[in-house]
Order: sequence, then structure tokens, then C-alpha cells
Amino acid sequence: MEFTYQADELQSAGNTFLLTNGLGGYASVTGAFSAPRCDQGILVAAQKAPNVRINLVHRISEKLLQGSDTYFLSAQEFAGSTPGEDGLRWLREYTMAATPHWTYAVNGVVVERRLCMAYGQNTSAVLYHIENHSTQSCTLVLRPYFKFAAKEEAVSQPKELTFDSGVVAAEGYHVRIQTDGTLSQTQRDTQWLAYPEDAKDGRPAKGMAFGCCGISKTVAAGQSADLEAVFTTQAHTQSGWELLREENERLFQIEKGSRFRDPVARQLERSADAFIARRDSVNGKTILAGYPLFSDWGRDTMIALTGCCLSTGRYEDAKSILRTFLAYEKDGLVPNLFPEGDQEPMYNTVDAALLLIDSVWQYVQRTGDLALAWEAWEPMDRIITNYRKGTHHGIGMDTDGLIFAGQGLDQVTWMDVCVNGILPTPRHGKPVEVNAYWYNALRIMDALSEALHCDRKDYAELAQRVQRSFIEKFYMTEKGYLKDVISGTDADEQIRCNQIWALSMPFTMLSPHQERMVLDTVRTHLHTPYGLRTLSPQDSQFHPHYGGEQFQRDMAYHQGTVWVFPMGAYYRAYLRVHGNTPEAVKAVREGLANIPVMLRQGCAGQLPEIYDGQNPREGKGCFAQAWSVGEILRVYETIQTLEEEESNEIR
Repeated sequence: MEFTYQADELQSAGNTFLLTNGLGGYASVTGAFSAPRCDQGILVAAQKAPNVRINLVHRISEKLLQGSDTYFLSAQEFAGSTPGEDGLRWLREYTMAATPHWTYAVNGVVVERRLCMAYGQNTSAVLYHIENHSTQSCTLVLRPYFKFAAKEEAVSQPKELTFDSGVVAAEGYHVRIQTDGTLSQTQRDTQWLAYPEDAKDGRPAKGMAFGCCGISKTVAAGQSADLEAVFTTQAHTQSGWELLREENERLFQIEKGSRFRDPVARQLERSADAFIARRDSVNGKTILAGYPLFSDWGRDTMIALTGCCLSTGRYEDAKSILRTFLAYEKDGLVPNLFPEGDQEPMYNTVDAALLLIDSVWQYVQRTGDLALAWEAWEPMDRIITNYRKGTHHGIGMDTDGLIFAGQGLDQVTWMDVCVNGILPTPRHGKPVEVNAYWYNALRIMDALSEALHCDRKDYAELAQRVQRSFIEKFYMTEKGYLKDVISGTDADEQIRCNQIWALSMPFTMLSPHQERMVLDTVRTHLHTPYGLRTLSPQDSQFHPHYGGEQFQRDMAYHQGTVWVFPMGAYYRAYLRVHGNTPEAVKAVREGLANIPVMLRQGCAGQLPEIYDGQNPREGKGCFAQAWSVGEILRVYETIQTLEEEESNEIR
């Protein structure tokens, strides 16, 4: 898909783009070519893939000189009383397709800007085509501003930059500049950038960026010229135009090879590519949870994997990811976080291990690769064994067969906030979705044991006991929905989106009538065109807005805030509950009508993490979220499969 914007549409600092390099590095500024967040930049390099990310080139100031006149093409708000750069006034059009493209018209001069990031390199190329239709020469002057700090750090102290033969260095990091323009050292200067997008969320409202060099190219009247500025950590790389051609071709091939017919699904497949990255520490692939805030987490990876890798046919990537988590299984748990360096992984999640079993099943269902299932068998069996006898973080099986989890200040489900010693969403006890995953895992283990000719043990018998206990203890006949958790507190009967996974997993426990009642409750209280609310608006603890200081944000995070990714489970459940009929497929397609709107807002071509609970309109949190993209891709995969089956039956 191609997203085209006029200048008046780019006034919002939230309108941005994202380019990635398969290492965890990225390039992301706004459509106005400004950096309103400290974690945005032209080159945010992955010094160690995927999470040691350093913001090297924070922004580029661009001036067009014509006679005695100076025109900014770049835009930027500065802290204090320093006037901003106002290049947006000259912008004719901005388009985001595979890569971004801007066109400016200034007093007879047309300047086109393109930007790309090289796949597999910490390299960004900014490319210009200048057509001078005026009667006097013009000069385009670029001045890069460097940060040389962690992506999330708002720099507040000066840095000593060095410039030597086109290499700028500071703090042990360096950037080499490759250009066909005139590159020269300049007097060092500092800019205080305003970060209005960070300020809204209580993060630092300003930060420093440093300049020490400039690039220029003069174009005579009636002539045209190209200019490239390549920023890289490598000793050598191709020309910027070649890098652009290669990246456009790579992304074109992803779309060309797509199995999806729907153009929105094809765009989402390209969006999914941004999250799949290399992890140096395991010499394999991983999935980054979201840009620009998050790293790769076990739970998020397991939820995003099916859509981002399997629905898109990236089976080798999926296998690499699954093997990593299988190798790191410990005491029945899999990592929720792979720290860098010599630190041990963190295993503080109850759902990731059960979702790993589901991911293996999803992989085998699509590929028929029983060899991977055999490889996974022992770790998966240990997961079941340890959940039965009990393992860390208060995770274990009760006498009724249901799983309990959580102790102290641990938050081991996806509603995992702990702020200032407060658990805004305490779910210690027996969480509903965890027990849906548990039943699903038991049924999968029974099915795979038969396929692999392994000891079937008592998986089926235990699954039947879990089903009986689940229906008896979670389903409230008089209310027609599922308890969110069994804890003996008022939180048990809150209407939350977690119950939707009891309807959407491959193996489910409820009767058709019960499923319809649950689905109706979720639709009535939680469904919006942008995702599912995490709590009913009728609940006294409902937070209608997400924003402000971290404490305010965390208190609202799972207390009504709309999340995109549960909408995938909702629509898959809708299809199942309504018999996968053509009418149900039509209804789901109508429900997905807002996805193109969401893709155009915020980060062009991506789906965000969250929206406000009361009036969801503006994406918040991460502007590009892996499980949002992956779960909606699964819906498109499901409806396309059903449409193809219907078409074959008609034939």
C-alpha cells in the first residue's frame, strides 16, 4: 500500500514512519522530517543485535540557499525561545510506500528526498534529487546532528565530538559519512531539541544533539543534480542509490511473494518484516515487541510469531525462534526476557511456555514438519510436568486441574504492571486465559504424542478434568461470561478481554451456547473498531484515558485502555462461534474496515500498541507493535482460507 499525505496532514508530531534493518536498528522521524521524541533518529544503530541500540544520527538540518535567501526544508521544534525550522511550509507531498519520499517546491526549485536503511547493516542513506528551474544557482546544505547515546536517553550534558576523514566519533561510537557532495568540518554546535511527544508521557521534554560537519551541493540555474548522504558504522558500503534500490526490491519481493490477496493483508505482511530481527546472543532470529520502546520478550514473541512468521510463510524464521525458546526452557518456563551480557534470562511469565506449545502446533499444522515437533517434545513435556508439580513465581496446578500463578509483587500474565509497589491489575490466582492456554496445551500434547508415537500419558484425561473444572468455576451462568481470575476478590468478576482466548484457541472448552454468551458480552462491553478494551467502561476502576506521568499511564495501562492485538482473537472467535459461514466472514471483513485508517494514522503502514479506552482515535504506546500486526494478519489468513474453501465447494 502507498500512503500519501499533504502538508496540512503532517502537523501532528505523531505522524511518523519506520524503517528497520533486521538487526533491531531503525530509522524513524516524522513525515515533517522532525524528531519530536528522543528515541527517533535517522540512524539508530544496533550495536549488538537486537537490543543495544544507540541513536547515532538524531536529525538532519536542511537549508536551501538561493541568492541571499535561506529556506529550511527540515522541520524541528527547539526547546526554549529558539525559533524552529519550518520546512513543512514548502512540502508539496509526502508518500510512504516501501520507503519514504518527499517533494518540496521552493521559489522555482524542486527538491525530492528519499530515505532508506540497508538490511543487515547499521546504515542509513538520505538521497536528494534537485531540479533548479529558477534563474539563479542554489545550494542544498545538510547539517547532521548526532546524539551518540542510548536511544531512550535524553542527553543533557555536552559531548566531545571528533571529525577525521569523514568519520564522526564520540563516547566510543562512530559514524562514517559517505557522500558525493562537499563534506567539510564545521564549528561544533549544540541544539536543544524539544520532545513534545515525550513530554506528554512525563519523559524528558528536551535533549541535546551535536553538530560538527556539513554537506553541500550547488546546482546551477536550469540544471539538476543528485546528492547522497550515507551514514554507516561500516568501513565501506554501497552507494546510497544502490542501497535504496536493494531495499525497495527486498520489500517488493516480500509483497510479490505474498499469499494474501487483500492489499491490506499484503501491507501487514510487509509491516511484520520490521519486527523480525537477529539476536546475536543465540545466533538466531527473534521478534521485537514494538518500536521504538520495546525489546524482544518471550510472551510477545509467542503471540506475534503465528501471524508475523507463519501466516506469512516465514517458516525458517519461525523455526529459528522456536528452537531458541525450546533450548532455553528451564524448570518448565521459557524466558520472558533475554538480558544482554552474562546475565541470566528472566523467566517471569506463566503464559509464554504454554503459548510456545501452541506455536509449535501452529508451525506443525502449516508445515507438516514433525521433525521439529519431535525436537520440541522433551522441552514441551517438561513444561507440562513442571506446571503440574509447581515451579517458580507461584505457578502450579491445583487439585482441580486448573493452573494458579503469581505471588508477592510478581505479575506473570500479560497484564503485568507493578508501579510504586502497586499492582493496578492484580491477577494472582487462576487467570482465565492461562487456563485456556493450559487446556489447549494438554490437547496439543495428546495429539502430538499420537502423531509422534510417544507415550500419550494422561494428557487427555487431565484435559477432561480441566474442562470440567473450568466450566464449573469460570463460567457464570446467570451473567453469561467468564470470570477473569479466580482469586476470591472483587476482581474475579470484572469484565475483561482475557476471556476471549477461551474461544479462540485451537482447542476450547465451552459449549456453543456458552461461547455465544461470552462473545456477546465481549462485544457489548469491550469491542471497539480499534481493538478490545481491557476493562468494561461500566466498571468503577475503568480509566478512560492513557497518558501523563508513568504512574498515571501504568494505572490505566490494563484498566480500560484499548489494545489492538486481542481483536485478532475476537474476530477468530467470532468466525468459530458463527460456524465459519460466509455471512460471518462478511461481518468480520466489515469489522476490519477500520484497519486501513489505523495504518494511515500514526506510523504509516504500522499498527500501534494501544488507544484510549473511552474514545479511541489516536494510537499510543509503541507506534508499531508486533502482536498487533501479527494477530490481525491471522484474521486475514483465516478469512482468506474460508473464502477459498467456499469457492472450491461452489466449483
